[in-house]
Amino acid sequence: MFMTTMVHLGLGPLGRKIVSYAQARGMRYVAAVDPDPAKAGRDLGELCGIEKLGVPVSRNLEEALGSRPLSRPAVAVVTTVSSLARIEPQLVAVARAGFHAVSTCEELVFPWKAQPQIAARIDRAFRDQGVACLGTGVNPGFLMDWLPVAITGVCQRVDRITVSRVQDASVRRVPFQQKIGAGLDLEAFKRKQAEGTLRHVGLRESIDLIATRLGLTLERITETLEPVIATGTVSSGYTPISAGMARGVQQVARGFRDGQEAITLFFRAVVGEPESYDKIEIAGEPPLDLRFEGGVDGDVATCALTLNAIRSVLACGPGLKTMCDVPTVSFLQGV
Repeated sequence: MFMTTMVHLGLGPLGRKIVSYAQARGMRYVAAVDPDPAKAGRDLGELCGIEKLGVPVSRNLEEALGSRPLSRPAVAVVTTVSSLARIEPQLVAVARAGFHAVSTCEELVFPWKAQPQIAARIDRAFRDQGVACLGTGVNPGFLMDWLPVAITGVCQRVDRITVSRVQDASVRRVPFQQKIGAGLDLEAFKRKQAEGTLRHVGLRESIDLIATRLGLTLERITETLEPVIATGTVSSGYTPISAGMARGVQQVARGFRDGQEAITLFFRAVVGEPESYDKIEIAGEPPLDLRFEGGVDGDVATCALTLNAIRSVLACGPGLKTMCDVPTVSFLQGV
């Protein structure tokens, strides 16, 4: 059993699901934070659709903690935003409160190449307090980066890594379907794409993690994104989709080394996709091919990884960590 003081920041659909998972596994929250006025003052358990926990939701961390003394170790689960710049002040506040942090922020999974200055500030904030911070999730954080890296442990030579994640988004939570543009007309899709609000976040971070861990120097990284357009009516998602509208996205990120494509990440999330799967291909010695038929359930996996990672975060040194820096994350019976 994790004997920790836990606080949760961010109670959207994913955050609420994590709270319910934590309660089912005997983990205990002492505080919860969400700036939404409609959630302020509500009981955490009631908000998450489980029994009352006697923990009121506060609008900020200072209000949530008050003057109560914290037992150690203390861990904050942060499920707020995908942007590193936006989550930085939240994480700094967590560090100053003396909490370790586990977050589902996609850009936090490996920010050292894309946003080194912010990464360094977050790292310093946690080091100064002697606590650790980890970004994780099913993707990025596991399927398209940590797992391919782990598989190469049996290789004498690695020439190329290709990871494909293809999923039917119909079964995913509504914010995920909205993030991939499902149900938008093409004009709205292109507008949100130009704003940077419509995309799967994390492919660049996954490539950087793989390349850094394998000691590969990449010349450049490219990324493409295009809508997958409905040819007929699709009604399996959160909203009906008519012919000519977007069913989701297809994104491809590529990392080049010595003029050749060394890392390829193929991501396709579409409402009504006929086949879901995850596939990792290693071209090298020996060649490897690993495929998960039906794909890995993204919501269940992200919730489980977030909670399972707590033990690993408590066992590592202070500072901003990646999934390759902490002890192997695994399920622990009884928690």
